[in-house]
Amino acid sequence: MRPTTVSPRTVPGPTNPSPAHPSRVRVIHPGGDDGKPGGPVVYWMLREQRLADNWALLHAAGLAAASASPLAVAFALFPKPFLLSARRRQLGFLLRGLRLLSADAAARRLPFFLLTGGPTEIPALLRRLGASTLVADFSPLRPVKEALDAVVDDLRRDAPGVTVHQVDAHNVVPVWAASGKLEYSAKTFRSKISKVMDEYLVEFPELPAVAPWDREQPEDVNWEELINRVCSEADNVKEIDWCEPGEEAAMEALLGSKDGFLTKRIKSYETDRNDPTKARALSGLSPYLHFGHISAQRCALEAKKHRHLSPKSVDAFLEELVVRRELADNFCYYQPQYDSLSGAWDWARKTLMDHATDKREHIYTREQLENAKTHDPLWNASQLEMVHHGKMHGFMRMYWAKKILEWTSGPEEALSVAIYLNDKYEIDGRDPSGYVGCMWSICGLHDQGWKERPVFGKIRYMNYAGCKRKFDVDAYISYVKRLSAQSKKRTAEESPNSVVKHLKSDH
Repeated sequence: MRPTTVSPRTVPGPTNPSPAHPSRVRVIHPGGDDGKPGGPVVYWMLREQRLADNWALLHAAGLAAASASPLAVAFALFPKPFLLSARRRQLGFLLRGLRLLSADAAARRLPFFLLTGGPTEIPALLRRLGASTLVADFSPLRPVKEALDAVVDDLRRDAPGVTVHQVDAHNVVPVWAASGKLEYSAKTFRSKISKVMDEYLVEFPELPAVAPWDREQPEDVNWEELINRVCSEADNVKEIDWCEPGEEAAMEALLGSKDGFLTKRIKSYETDRNDPTKARALSGLSPYLHFGHISAQRCALEAKKHRHLSPKSVDAFLEELVVRRELADNFCYYQPQYDSLSGAWDWARKTLMDHATDKREHIYTREQLENAKTHDPLWNASQLEMVHHGKMHGFMRMYWAKKILEWTSGPEEALSVAIYLNDKYEIDGRDPSGYVGCMWSICGLHDQGWKERPVFGKIRYMNYAGCKRKFDVDAYISYVKRLSAQSKKRTAEESPNSVVKHLKSDH
C-alpha cells in the first residue's frame, strides 16, 4: 500500500544542508529550474505546534540559511467538517496554544501566518511570497494526507518551481525509516526500533540563523474573537482546566520542580501506571504530544538523563512513548482503513463476524453509552471520567472499549461508537494512538487470538471481576464521582459568556 499519492523520496545526505537526519526528510515535489532563487522557505506547521525541538522547523531553517533566504511559518486551520469534528475542548486548547506560539514567533522575528480558510490557502500564500520551498509536517491521518496531496497538485499546476519537502518531526525514528511495512505487533516493531534508536535519538541543534524577513507581513490576529467564534461553532464539550497549553507548560509537566513527571513522579510509573486509582503515576504528557507542544524526542532524551532515579520506570515510559506510540503511527500510515473493521487482521475480522449475531445480554444505544446509562457502575465511571476530565485512564479505556463491543449490535457499530466518543471527549482525540487503542480493544490489533467465547470470539476478553482483582474498583468510582461533581459545579458557576471570560484570564 502506498501511503501517499505523491511518490516521495528521501533527501540524499551529501547535498542536504539540513540539521535533520537525511531519512527524516522526504521530497514530495522536486520543484524545477523556474523556482524562485533566494525565495523564502515556508514551514507549514500542523502536527508540531512548537518552535523548540522541531526537526521540521530546523530543516526549513537549514534550507533557508543555505540559500541566504528568509523563513516563515504558516498554520492553516482546517475547515468544516474536519476542523469542527473537533469540539470546543480540543479547539480551545489548540487555539490558545497557537496564540502563545505566535507571540513567541514574534519575539524571535519569525513571521507566523495563520490561515483561517484552510490548507487551500497555502499555495496562494507561497505564490504571494515568491517562495522557493515548502516544508510540511508529517501525519499519517487521511485528512492531512489528502490536504497535502491537494496542495502539491495545486503547486504542480500553477507553481511547479516550488519544492515541497515533508519532515517526520513527530516520531523519534521516522515512520518510513522505522519499518517499510505494516507491523504485526509491538514485538516485531520493537526490535526494528531498537536497532536504530541511537542513530536518531540525538540532541537537537540550535536553529540556524536566516536572512531577515523582508516580505509581506502576517495580518494581526484578534485571538479573543477567533477563539470565541470557532469554539461557539463547535459542539459545546467543556474545556479542561487541569492542563494549560503551550511549550512552557509542556516542559513544566515534564521537568517542573513542583510536579514534573521526570523530576517528581517517575519512580511510581512502573508499579502504578496500570492502577486507575493512582492517576498521578501517569505522565500527563499526552495532550502536549498530540498537539505537538513538546517533542517526544525531548521527552525521551530527558527520560534517559533521569534513568538513575528508577531504571524500570524509565524503561517502561520509553516503551510507551517510543515503541507503542510510534507503532500507532506505523499502523495508520500503512493501513488507510485505520478506523474501520476493514483495517483489522483477517483472523480478527473473521472471528468477530462469526460471532456478530451472538445474543448480547445488554444492548445500549450510542446515546445511552454517551450518558453513562448502563448497568455497570465501573464502565459508567470510565465514561464520566472522559466526559468531565477529558482523559480516561489507559487501563480503563481497554475495559471501556471491550464492553462497547459486548453491548452493541455488532463489531462495526462498536468500533464506530468507541471512536466517536473517544474523539469527542478526549483532549487528545483524533490521534493515531486513539484509533489504535480502539482497534486493539475491539479488533485485536497488535494482539493475538485467545480462548474463543460468545460475542468476542478470539478477541481478548475483560470483565468486572478481573478489574476487581487488579485495583480498588470502589475507590476509582468514588474518584470519578468527585471529578464529576467538581466539573458540574464549575459549569454551573460559568456564565453564558464563559468563553470570553476564559480568554481574558489567559493574559
